[in-house]
Amino acid sequence: MKTMTNIMITLALCFFSFFASAKVILINTFSVPNNKVEETIAYWEVARDFLIEQPGYVSTKLHRSLKPDATYQLINVAEWESVESFQAAIIGMRKEFKAKRIGKPEGVEADPNLYEVIRD
Repeated sequence: MKTMTNIMITLALCFFSFFASAKVILINTFSVPNNKVEETIAYWEVARDFLIEQPGYVSTKLHRSLKPDATYQLINVAEWESVESFQAAIIGMRKEFKAKRIGKPEGVEADPNLYEVIRD
C-alpha cells in the first residue's frame, strides 16, 4: 500500500509540474483592411521588438494569407513560457505604447487568444 501511495504522489507531482511549467501559445488573428496591411506589419514589428525583450518570451512568427480576400490577412503565432509572463509583457507594452502614442492602424481588428498544445 505504501508503494502504491508513493507512485500516486509521484504521478501527481509530475502532472502538476508539467502544467505549472507548460508553455503557452498565442494565436492572434488580424482582420486588416486591404490598404492597411503594410502599416499593420510595421506596427506588429514594433510590438515584436518590445515583446522579445520581455521575460518569458520564446518566439513569434507573423503569417500572411495567400488569399487577398481572406478574413484574417495576418496571423501571429507566438510562444511564451507562461500565461503570467505573457500577461505581464502585454501590460508593459500597453503602458509603453500609450506613453509613446503608438496605436494599431485604423480599422484593424485583432483577436489574441492563448492556447495549450494538446497533441504533437
